[in-house]
Amino acid sequence: MVGNAGNPDRYKAVTMANVSSCPQWEQLGPDQQEAIRVVGSVLPFRANHYVMDQLIDWDSVPNDPIFQLTFPQRDMLTPEHYEHVATMLKEGVDKQDKPRFKKEIDRIRYELNPHPAGQMTHNVPMLEGEPLDGIQHKYEQTMLYFPSQGQTCHAYCSFCFRWAQFVGLDDLKFSNKHVDQLVGYLQQHPEITDVLFTGGDPMIMKSAVFQRYIEPLVNSDGLDHIRTIRIGTKSLGYWPQRFVTDPDADHMIDLFRQITDSGMNLAIMAHTSHPVEFSTDIAEAAIQRVRSTGANIRMQSPLIKHVNDDPATWANLWQSGVELGCIPYYMFVERDTGARHYFAVPLVRCWEIFRDAYQQVSGIARTVRGPSMSAFPGKVHVLGVTECDQQKAFMLEYLQCRDPELVRQPFFARFDPNAAWFDQLQPLRASDERFFKVTGETSESDPASSVIRLHVDQDVAI
Repeated sequence: MVGNAGNPDRYKAVTMANVSSCPQWEQLGPDQQEAIRVVGSVLPFRANHYVMDQLIDWDSVPNDPIFQLTFPQRDMLTPEHYEHVATMLKEGVDKQDKPRFKKEIDRIRYELNPHPAGQMTHNVPMLEGEPLDGIQHKYEQTMLYFPSQGQTCHAYCSFCFRWAQFVGLDDLKFSNKHVDQLVGYLQQHPEITDVLFTGGDPMIMKSAVFQRYIEPLVNSDGLDHIRTIRIGTKSLGYWPQRFVTDPDADHMIDLFRQITDSGMNLAIMAHTSHPVEFSTDIAEAAIQRVRSTGANIRMQSPLIKHVNDDPATWANLWQSGVELGCIPYYMFVERDTGARHYFAVPLVRCWEIFRDAYQQVSGIARTVRGPSMSAFPGKVHVLGVTECDQQKAFMLEYLQCRDPELVRQPFFARFDPNAAWFDQLQPLRASDERFFKVTGETSESDPASSVIRLHVDQDVAI
């Protein structure tokens, strides 16, 4: 297999540069090969030999869920965008006029709504009057940190709402390498209890690099209010060797123990889209090694058309996860970015899938919440479809919100069988309108404040 040099425990990425030399490439028809080249010129593509050899059932391609999860598909671009890119490739523009090719590709990328939900404009905090690149503080208790060395992944999810991190658009990329900024901001904000390392995937980092971020949080003065370290990662599914056979796997496990031994809670936010990801022996070994440190593993994923859009898959995912000691945490709604038109499922169907899957599992798996939209105002939980004032309606609530006073207050939206995102909904009654008018502004009384103050009439997994 290309990429492992005879050693299945050695990581090497499969990208557009070398995928055609993989033996599986010949199992794909010419139309599928063309689609990978065309769509892979716009959206990021990255896999590895473990994903290709052990997770994808090549006899089921193109319908195999992990193939859909990692490999570009033709309909991920609109017909107009697809034909434009395909024509440029056929004419050799990508080689003969690289600046023009990049300009056209970037134009398409900017039309795909990179970085939704106010990530670039409303979630970035300030420290001493300067914006902190690579840090987001949307909800009071939780801060997101994007370590610069962790802004790639062992393999990319084709639905990823942070796809813009990986395509070379520097003005759309989050990252921070200044640990002193991280510590300084936290010292000034005692309301923060949770720090979430995210990306990309922080577990792509070498343990020695990760140590430089973790030890200041454990050892610095003035951080007693930090009670939980979260790590958002897909590595348990895409490269479990990270915790078992990688050269620094033992050191990473020791760092996890250092966190829990300090008295902090360590939560591994495992992005797990399909039960096959935890079905291998090495994935089970990785899970047990991580859990042995005192960390808990919480499972979360969006509901994705072509990958996991049926109740049986979710019930299996939650039940098998529980049996491995993991905690079902969130079912998300696919965000309004990238190839959303290809992956999105209407909200009513999301709720039906969640309900039907929830009914199939025991109480120990019913820790899961969803379906939830990480929209601009906050995390919008679809509670169900009901009748209100003699009208069919969605019943909703905020699990998190830019205005904390709105959290866990039920409100209603007009039923729309085609709506797939919060901005496609309308308030049912006048009393529901305030739940649709949540925006963010900096405090007028403290314009230099590094916290965004929020009120009415003004995601990420948190």
